[in-house]
Amino acid sequence: MTPELRKACARSTHVITSDGVILNAGRGTMFILRQLGWRWTWVLSVPPLIWLVEVGYAIFARNRPFFFRFFSRFVSSRRVD
Repeated sequence: MTPELRKACARSTHVITSDGVILNAGRGTMFILRQLGWRWTWVLSVPPLIWLVEVGYAIFARNRPFFFRFFSRFVSSRRVD
């Protein structure tokens, strides 16, 4: 792995499809969700919605510590009976 690729992978999700296509960030995440069975995500993969997915991914990726603290607080506050 090159140093440039290592930095890029630290910033966003990267997927290499069986066809050799490299998808990253929001597009990579949509591909992973489709592979996991979330078929409806094709709707989010068409313009202009994919642009919104990319913006949302960028916001989330830049603020991972905040979102981790927020969601971990929410999850840990729920009781399981």
